[in-house]
Amino acid sequence: MASQYSEIAELKQSVQRLLEPFRLAQQQRFGASSESHNYQGELFNEAEVTLDEPEESTADDVSVSPKKRAKRKPLPKDLPREIITHDISEADKQCACGHQLTLMEQDSSEKLKFVPAQISVIEHVRLKYSCKHCDTKGTQANIKQAPVPASPIPKGFATPSLLSQLITSKYQYALPLYRQETLFKQYGIELSRQTMSDWMMKSAALFKPLYDLLHQHLLTQGVLHADETTLKVINDERVKSYMWVYCSGADRPSLEPRYKGVNSIVLYDYQDGSRASTCVSGFLATEHTVFNGYLQVDGYAAYQRANDKLVGCWAHARRKFKVKERLYFRRTHSSAQLATLKQWLDKSVQQVSKQSALGRAIHYTINQWPKLSRYLEDGRLNIDNNRAERAVKPFVIGRKNWLFNHNHRGAEARAILYSIIETAKANGLTPFDYIEHCLEQLSHPNCDLSSLLPWRVKLGKA
Repeated sequence: MASQYSEIAELKQSVQRLLEPFRLAQQQRFGASSESHNYQGELFNEAEVTLDEPEESTADDVSVSPKKRAKRKPLPKDLPREIITHDISEADKQCACGHQLTLMEQDSSEKLKFVPAQISVIEHVRLKYSCKHCDTKGTQANIKQAPVPASPIPKGFATPSLLSQLITSKYQYALPLYRQETLFKQYGIELSRQTMSDWMMKSAALFKPLYDLLHQHLLTQGVLHADETTLKVINDERVKSYMWVYCSGADRPSLEPRYKGVNSIVLYDYQDGSRASTCVSGFLATEHTVFNGYLQVDGYAAYQRANDKLVGCWAHARRKFKVKERLYFRRTHSSAQLATLKQWLDKSVQQVSKQSALGRAIHYTINQWPKLSRYLEDGRLNIDNNRAERAVKPFVIGRKNWLFNHNHRGAEARAILYSIIETAKANGLTPFDYIEHCLEQLSHPNCDLSSLLPWRVKLGKA
């Protein structure tokens, strides 16, 4: 009889294991997901599908009820402004009583005008002087001329503003170089992808010293987030290569006390495309600085071998649970609730098959428990690693446009340029302005790198 009950229990578990893939597929296909957009991938009908989405109303939204209409945000005051005054005719300024009308007040409204890209040529003329007296006497002529202006691409016609436009278009807005090549042709300018690619590499080389300085500052922070994602490198025998991302602080300037004195930095790191633990340990320890703070990551084992103060990610643990089991992860801000959850896990691990989806989720959470509970140690720590996952998304989005790198050198350059853009964004800077300014300064041999750090830089417009 006991053997029959045991056989029945095993059969029930087998049925559950067979049903789980079907239920998970149904959940993924028809269930709600908080991590994807409803219209993700519908690029061609974006205008139609977003038309019905609620948004802030404008002055022209006459169909919106006054009670529901949101107040429109004013346009930035520092934008260039063209003031057009609309006045009535002189005849209309005469009242029916015969007297002249007096100006009492004025109404104004703002309209946003877009000026397409303007391309101009800067021609540097260097005047050269010689001594006519020496020429007539047959002695060596004394010739003087103004030095060649510093340029990010010596002997090239690319200015910091042009390079900044190319870099931000490609790495911030994911616009491939072949499309940029087409845009320039509209202005009668032949700018090949090969030339632009060469400029990207040389620009990345200019930014390398600043990247290294940011790296040193990153390692002095008390809390770091890390993540990794795949990319394809043509001249690499591996099926997949990897790009790592490390970040500190917040996504944008924040007044939260825990971010006071913290530098917001995002650095991408490509170490020959490897996913080994040596990539992490190598990045977190340089000749001058060794990171010894908290490192918040997912459950990948490479991090475990590279740092002792790991902080787990509850978002990763939660994703492995479905339907009602996810409720156990809702309110996890106190040790008492964690203790209750741990008791449930310890009990369930004995009752649920390890081969089932729920069993795998339980085992993952138990294995990660020391790291998952570590966020209680320090108020600076987050409950999840979403900071790093958000930081890696721009790279993932761009990857869908360029698909692969040709070689490791290109992947390294890409890591540097992405790092500069995302760090600028995290510090509330406009990447185009920041990159243009940096390239202008980095063109000079004795550039003060510390003045270019995004939390110190001065980007005043002339």
